Amino acid sequence: MIKTLIFDLGNVIVPFDFKRGYVKMAHLCPYPAAEIPMRIGSTDLVHRFERGEVAPEPFVEELCRLLELRVTYGEFCDLWTSIFLPETLIPESFLAKLRTSYRLLLLSNTNAIHFGMIEEKYPIVQRFDDLVLSYRVGAMKPSEEIYRAAILQARCSPEECFFTDDIPLFVEAARNTGIDAAQFQSLDKLEADLRARGVEW
Repeated sequence: MIKTLIFDLGNVIVPFDFKRGYVKMAHLCPYPAAEIPMRIGSTDLVHRFERGEVAPEPFVEELCRLLELRVTYGEFCDLWTSIFLPETLIPESFLAKLRTSYRLLLLSNTNAIHFGMIEEKYPIVQRFDDLVLSYRVGAMKPSEEIYRAAILQARCSPEECFFTDDIPLFVEAARNTGIDAAQFQSLDKLEADLRARGVEW
């Protein structure tokens, strides 16, 4: 029997599009939008930031040097968080109904700047009983360590957890730790996946 429901954040709860940020950055640096992700990806800076190994201010300084961006810390944060779209993919009312009978966890690869804005602008995250965030845990999906942290916060056995994520690799990694998991594709599919497991709301 499922006791805890675990949700990914990006493109499950809150939709995002990295291109939105790259286009805005391109207006403020010498590189076209298409080249920006390649420059960022040439280092492990973002992964270190999302594992909590780099604090926000040094991260911003290093990334601004990499992209030759001349902006203030606040201006950068606005650029960095502009990837998120305003409407959630799952209604807050749906989570509220689930929470009456199940423990709800958020499990996300994220960073202090992104999640700070998420907490401020998306009240839906307050519906979760606990947050398992890569920059706080010090590990990212698909690492087993972050799933073990989620199981600990679930307060039940892995088999009593259900996890949904839009990325198949992360779904498979959850299954490898004993968690029941399914890929998120839409609210309708999620509802069907939950019903198939006896989850009621």
